[in-house]
Amino acid sequence: MELVNSLLAAVACLKACNLSLPLQSHMQAGVCEFAVQLCAVSHVCIGMSALQVIDATTRHLELGSYLSWSEEQKTSWLLAELGGKRPLFPPGIDLSPDEAEVVSTFRMLADLPSDSLHSYIISMTRTASDVLSVVLLMRECGMADPLTVAPLFETLDDLYNAPGTLTTLLSSEWYRNHIISNHGGVQECMIGYSDSGKDAGRMAAAWSLFETQENIVNVADKYGVRLILFHGRGGSVGRGGGPTHMAIRSQPPKTIKGKLRVTIQGETIEQQFGEREVCFRTLDLYTSAVLEACLDPPSMPKQEWREMMHQLSETSCKVYRSYVFQRPEFIEYFNLATPVGELGRLNIGSRPASRKQTKGIEGLRAIPWVFAWTQTRFHLPVWLGIGDALSEAVEKGQLPLLQTMYDEWPFFKGLLDLVEMVMAKADPRVTAMYDAKLVRPELQALGDELRAKFAATKAQVLKIVRHQELLEDAASGAHPELDEKIRLRSPYVAPLNVLQVQTLHNLREFDASSGQDPHASYQPSETEIIELLSRDPHRDLGTKHPFQAAMDDCLMITIKGIAAGMQNTG
Repeated sequence: MELVNSLLAAVACLKACNLSLPLQSHMQAGVCEFAVQLCAVSHVCIGMSALQVIDATTRHLELGSYLSWSEEQKTSWLLAELGGKRPLFPPGIDLSPDEAEVVSTFRMLADLPSDSLHSYIISMTRTASDVLSVVLLMRECGMADPLTVAPLFETLDDLYNAPGTLTTLLSSEWYRNHIISNHGGVQECMIGYSDSGKDAGRMAAAWSLFETQENIVNVADKYGVRLILFHGRGGSVGRGGGPTHMAIRSQPPKTIKGKLRVTIQGETIEQQFGEREVCFRTLDLYTSAVLEACLDPPSMPKQEWREMMHQLSETSCKVYRSYVFQRPEFIEYFNLATPVGELGRLNIGSRPASRKQTKGIEGLRAIPWVFAWTQTRFHLPVWLGIGDALSEAVEKGQLPLLQTMYDEWPFFKGLLDLVEMVMAKADPRVTAMYDAKLVRPELQALGDELRAKFAATKAQVLKIVRHQELLEDAASGAHPELDEKIRLRSPYVAPLNVLQVQTLHNLREFDASSGQDPHASYQPSETEIIELLSRDPHRDLGTKHPFQAAMDDCLMITIKGIAAGMQNTG
């Protein structure tokens, strides 16, 4: 009733101002019917935050720095503490503000109704001790019904180490008894598509995710534990997205055992669930794909296919990283050629653009990394490295094998079909326009080099899928209507790119001029324009110049328009 009373008070205030609250009666009825929550939610936190609390505890107990211990020492100590009954936090322990916030968060979770929470997801899980430290803090903070702790494996190294991490956990008798008694013998693991793609490129990430799923399911089967995979897929192909049915059907055999958990990204919720008919269609696709995966699983890939994927993955990852992480001029080129810097300034996401303050790609989140390249119609995270890997295999006389894999293996077919679809939406001519207007002349050679890579990748993909042009053959499984949609949207998206380039140029010149730019004298007098700029929720009226506010508004319009035009690669 407290929430209902607050809602009624808000309605009364609005009515006093001759305003109304849309869907008031529906909101009030929903609160009365469902209370505060509709379903259980998951809590996501970076694993390091819990480790810092444990480290502060061991240092206070004069046991040394927990963070400096070996993984074997950490695991042994944590299991000993979990098996005992003594309190973890000694009286008078001194915690930093960040550490105290972590503890207060655990205690807040302990106070919530148990049916309102589902799991505690540990982002950037590296080792088994990351999981055990969270379980220990839950007990220490009074959580009577401990949440399911789901490790999230994101980078290529973490995915590779995931089977070992899970083996360490499940080989512990205490931990097995813990999940049997508290979670019905079910262990949940989340695999991240976004950061693995940013770390290694799409092809290497896809293959690593495929193998990791196979391996951790085998580990769980060995210890008699039921494993539920939680797929952390993004909305765009660069972050693991794509057609629902294709994505599920291309998963490894025997990894979907009647249950599937996936993330639905904010930018795709309206597309997939915004209307009643569309919602039922989406649920139908998920249900049918899961049933097919259980009743008619794909056959195990042949050994020669696995060996080929190892070869392709290694080469593509090497080429991808040689540009993204090893070319010193790449980060500057990326910042100049795309609106990535402006994306962070406009507050259009739910989280900061970077996990930490760093000028490199490493700290940048996968969302702005993919989104920035989408805005310039280049989609580099999806295809970079793939062309070199395919070319190397073709030069070795392995084209027939690649074509057989495409024809007979859902995983490989799905991968190349998605790459082909994204490349059909790309337009290197638009990217060249961004370079010419925004990039310093000495860096433009890198852009030319990348566009040559794009053309070479396109040629290799077409060779393997046996197409003359992208998306040309409906019989191969591609959708003929998609090509028509792209051709119809392109004339409307291209002017937005032109407008965005000019807007970025104006904004950057204005910022660099320190008020000496010719546009600094811009002071709108039209009532409509002044009112429009005053409604900008991101505008600081005391510091943002009217010209800057106008350009930010224009940039936001182009960003939304281009993303809408790119659809599932936006």
